[in-house]
Amino acid sequence: MTSNTGPRIAMTGATGFIGSAVLDALRGFEVRALARAVPDVSGPSWVAGDLADGEALAELCDGADVLLHLASRISGTAEECEEVNVRGTAAVMAAARRAGVARIVHLSTAAVYGRGPHAGIEVDGVPAAPVSEAGRTRLLGERAALAAGAVVLRPGVVTGPGDRWVVPAVAELVRRVPVRWAGGEARLSVVDRADLARLVVAVATTEPAVPPGVHHASHPQPVRAGDLLDALDALGLVPAPAGPAVPWEECRRLLAAAPGRVSERQFAMIALDHWYRSDAIWSLAACPPGPGPLARLAAAAGWYRAALGGAAG
Repeated sequence: MTSNTGPRIAMTGATGFIGSAVLDALRGFEVRALARAVPDVSGPSWVAGDLADGEALAELCDGADVLLHLASRISGTAEECEEVNVRGTAAVMAAARRAGVARIVHLSTAAVYGRGPHAGIEVDGVPAAPVSEAGRTRLLGERAALAAGAVVLRPGVVTGPGDRWVVPAVAELVRRVPVRWAGGEARLSVVDRADLARLVVAVATTEPAVPPGVHHASHPQPVRAGDLLDALDALGLVPAPAGPAVPWEECRRLLAAAPGRVSERQFAMIALDHWYRSDAIWSLAACPPGPGPLARLAAAAGWYRAALGGAAG
């Protein structure tokens, strides 16, 4: 990915769920990307190494105008999460500062707020109270990013090809709790992977630069849980529950009576309000947010159908 104009971009996490979409959106830019094992993917200049490799980080950041730090650990033990999300973030931020990188974009998560319900809150409208090691350490990682002058993005749930959490979890929950969860009225912060990638690239390249600080980074319009279920049903991916609207406490009881992979905490993230106001960043980055994640589902239906193993539809 080489261009005679435009900023030179260094990035981590380029092979991940979100990072690979960002890499696609960066076509035409000069990109250097870090990877533990260099993939057979043309375009960027690859640097072999990880976030613990100081020499690799120095090579990654040398001559770069922008750093996109998209690598993170989203599960694992406290030590595993700290190694990547805390120490790794601190190391890459230090390398960027030594190299004089002018602009930094750091991908975090709205999961740093912890348990909801959260209904239309602004940035830090409630105290951060993460309930997982991944959330705790990603919040700690934000400190190093902010100290380096980064724009920190906190998306909510992310859908699209490669999503192995949101829609698969919904499919499991529909089987375990086959009713309208709390009436389907919960409002959720959701963003399509490709739209989030466009936003990351806009924050990285737009002029004037987005000021450093924390921003929610979901689609500006929240998604009703019931509308998500209906959209998945219409695509033949997950059958929408035909049962009655059931209060949250009864949904919890039904979940506990039907053991599975998805926890009550994770269920609550879909069945109760988790809506974080995200209008500001799209405006600051001069990036149209697009029609919204439900409108994007049709394009991802084939991928989801294969991922779900044809169990629905």
